[in-house]
Amino acid sequence: MPSSRQWNLWFDLEGRPGPQNMAIDQALLDRAGRGERWLRLYRWAPHCLSFGRHEPARRRYDRQRIADLGLAVVRRPTGGRAVWHADELTYALAVPADAMGGLRQAYHEIHRMLLGALGILGARAEMAPLRRAEGLDAGACFASPAGGEIVTGGRKTVGSAQLREGRGLLQHGSILLTGRQTILQDITLDHVPPDRAGPLGDSIGRCPDIGEVAGAVALAAATRWGGEWEQPAASAALLAEAAGHEVRFSSPTWTWRA
Repeated sequence: MPSSRQWNLWFDLEGRPGPQNMAIDQALLDRAGRGERWLRLYRWAPHCLSFGRHEPARRRYDRQRIADLGLAVVRRPTGGRAVWHADELTYALAVPADAMGGLRQAYHEIHRMLLGALGILGARAEMAPLRRAEGLDAGACFASPAGGEIVTGGRKTVGSAQLREGRGLLQHGSILLTGRQTILQDITLDHVPPDRAGPLGDSIGRCPDIGEVAGAVALAAATRWGGEWEQPAASAALLAEAAGHEVRFSSPTWTWRA
């Protein structure tokens, strides 16, 4: 677990386009490499399809169908499989690479924090049993839960992905509120397993408010990790750093590179 230090908490809930969201997360990763700690909670506007860093998007997804449907699309800096970002809350946690131990240890630690957040909201959530990791050909992110991911009623509620780069660690993921992932079945070229998404709303019996969910995540993080938490406004310097990365995440060459 991280020691008690300064944390930056950013409620970024107005919604940003996919390339800007990924560029900001990359900038936070850069800052984590310099010793900063960030928890960002955000939305996507417009709704967006994100590919994992190494996912074979050109082979797996129908690019023309995606264009015909007018879907926004981006490739994440992190690994994993495709996610449709709609009716969900995305979290991004960027910390120094050694703050939470190794990659697997950090993955489970962050998910334990998220379990606490879902518990605050009244969800009966648990971590999926540890088993062999799903390969990139196993379908979209929410097609099946990997070991350590968060499920409610046996269905996947949170999908996460990681990147360790230099001295920083980034983990971001999607907390499904009411949305599902069935759109991926319409744009996938080969067979995909049935959608196994389990939105939070199904578990708590109501439509969760995104601000309420963000507040629960922030409370669970502060309770579990301690430290001093500040809510800085998005500085011009941070947004300028992100703009430097946005060129890559806006590029079709990057998005459809594999």
